[in-house]
Parts: sequence; C-alpha cells; structure tokens
Amino acid sequence: MDDRPATPLPPGEIERIFRAEYGRAVAVLVRGLGDIDLAEEAVQEAFAVAAERWPTAGLPPSPAGWLITTARNKAIDRARREATRDARQAEAALLHSPEVTTDAQEDAVPDDRLRLIFTCCHPALGEQAQVALTLRLLGGLSTGEIARAFLVGEPTMAQRLVRAKGKIRDARIPYRVPAESDLPDRLRPVLAVLYLIYNEGYLAAEGGSAREELCAEAIRLARLLAALMPDEPEVLGLLALMLLIQSRRPARFGPDGTLVLLADQDRGLWDQELIAEGQALVRRCLRRDRPGPYQIQAAVNAVHSDAATAAATDWAQILRLYDQQLALAPTPVVALHRAVALAEVAGPAAALAEVDTLATRLDGYHLLHALRADLLTRLGRRDEAAEALARALARTRNPAEREQLERRLREI
Repeated sequence: MDDRPATPLPPGEIERIFRAEYGRAVAVLVRGLGDIDLAEEAVQEAFAVAAERWPTAGLPPSPAGWLITTARNKAIDRARREATRDARQAEAALLHSPEVTTDAQEDAVPDDRLRLIFTCCHPALGEQAQVALTLRLLGGLSTGEIARAFLVGEPTMAQRLVRAKGKIRDARIPYRVPAESDLPDRLRPVLAVLYLIYNEGYLAAEGGSAREELCAEAIRLARLLAALMPDEPEVLGLLALMLLIQSRRPARFGPDGTLVLLADQDRGLWDQELIAEGQALVRRCLRRDRPGPYQIQAAVNAVHSDAATAAATDWAQILRLYDQQLALAPTPVVALHRAVALAEVAGPAAALAEVDTLATRLDGYHLLHALRADLLTRLGRRDEAAEALARALARTRNPAEREQLERRLREI
C-alpha cells in the first residue's frame, strides 16, 4: 500500500470512484485469476473496505491502485482459506506470480476491459445474457438497473447473471480478444454492449444526470475496437454515433439541472471537435453498400449536427434514413423514431396514425406516450395530450425525464 498522506475525501467520491473504476478493477483481477466470480467478489470487498476506511482516513493518492491491490489481497486471503484442493493451491500460487503484482495491476494491458467484453460476449451465451453480464462487470451497473433496462424483475436478472458466469466457468471460455478471423462473428453483441453502456451513462437510469465515466469508457472501448478493426463499417458507425451524441452533452441540461430537449438546446454549446470527428467517421463508413443500423443512426445524428437551428434540420433526409433503417431492422422502436421525422415532413396527424399502430407493442415505453402527447398537443387535443403525459410519467423513474414531463403537463 502507498504510505503517502491521504487527501481529503470529497462528498460522493466513493460512489464516483466505484462507477469509474469497477470495470477496470474486475478486468485486471480476471486477468490474474481466470475466475470472474472470484474477481468480482474481491473487488466488491475492496470497495466495502474503502467505504469504511476512506471517510475517516481520506482518499489515497491512487484510489484505483489501492482498490486493485486491496482486491488482489482479498482474493489471496480467500484462496488461502479455501486451498484444500490442488486447484485452489494453484490459484493461490497464481496470485503471487509476477503477472498480477501491483506494478502489473497499475500498468494493466490497455485492452483488459475489451478482453472481458469479448469473454462475456462469447457465442456460448445467449445475446441477452451477453449484454447483461457485460453491463454488470464492465459498467458496474447494479442488478436492479440491468433488470429495468431489460424490463424484467430483479430476481430474474440475478438468476441470468449467475447462469452466465457459471457457463463461462464451466465451458472454460478464454479471457482474450478473439483471433482476427473470429472477430466479425463476435461483433454484434459487443457493439450492443458498448452502446448500452454509453446510453446508461448518458442518462442514468436512477440518478437523472449523466454518468460521464460510463460515456467515456464506452467511447474509449469503441476507439480500441476501431483500432482492432479499422475497416469494419459498423464499428466506425457506432463510434461516430457516440461522438455525435456526446457533442450535444454540454447543452443537454439547463443551469438548474433540468433536461433540455434537442429542439430547445443552445447549439452554440455543442462540441464542434466531436462533431467534426463524428461526421468524418460517418463519411468514411457510409462509403460501403448496405450500411448497418449504427451507421444509419450515426448519419441521422450527423444531419442534426449540420443544422445551425432546429428549424433548419433536413427532416426529409432523416426520414429517408429511418426508412432505410426500418427496412434493415423493422422494430417498433425504430418505427417510433421514424414517426418523429414523419411529423416534421407530413404533419402530426400522419405521425400520430403511425404511433397509434405501435401502442400495444410499446405501451410500457414512456417515450411512446411522450411523443403521442406532443403530437396531440400540436393537433389541439390537449385533454388527450395530458392523459398521454400522465401515462409517460407512470412509465419512467428517471428524475430528469420526470421533471421535464411534469413541466409539459403543467403547461398543458
């Protein structure tokens, strides 16, 4: 441990460090241990010690290094206690090997977390299990947060996570980035995971404010993946999509912390460097025939970033892009997004007719009801709009979204 004096602990710092460092610590420990359960338990124990010690002792000079070292020591202690079989003795010996010394932990291989994503996204696991497990191990999301993202109960999600980790252990799924020839077949769930991690950070499920460490981590991992696969259009498309969305972050919340919708944002606050990088990636990846869904979504966001004002948005181009995406992935959520563009091109009545066809399939999705409310308001049907806003409020727990919906309801 570092014996230098500890620095004072800012309010909420332990939670922030947990969110920022959980994935890295688990990834580093998995590299040394080869056991996801043991690594996760050790990291959780280390955070429990930090929560007890840091408020009085202060923040150590290197919180990440302190956590990894403490977690490693917890794993060593556990292995010693349970070293009644050859396998446990070998595990204890591994923990003392140079591969997992403190220096190795501090200077972890840059793609440790990317290795863990590919482990979690192995084809032996179902796609939902792949995404859920990676959100747990890399994003540090709680079981409850992941359950809400999948619209299932927390006990159901807990069982899925236990089964997924057990399958990795029993099938001896390797902790590595696949060979180049295997990368394309393993790509889709990895991209889905990165985008879900980014979305969870962009508007946290519980807190209502952006969790910047998750956004930064998703973008960092997407950059690593793009370096591994520089000619894969969907990888470039996903990276472009996240950069273009991230460019709007400075304008997304008002001075009082309230959520600001895209049409009302101060576009002078948008990050022009991120926009330029994202648009360049869009131009690069759209040169291919039959663009994939991430490329199309990135192109939609590039059109938004081109418009100096909301009124100047080329909605006809956006509608064509959504038509293309709907042909590629005919899901109700894509159809709902298309309806937003349709309202600007063909009017709110045409869009409302499309949205109403989705009502049964997306009844639990608050954005469907929020969009209905907007369209009904534009049509002068204010009582119905108020009812739709009430339904939207009943379907979201996010404080920022709730406040914005409540404000609209008061205006009606």
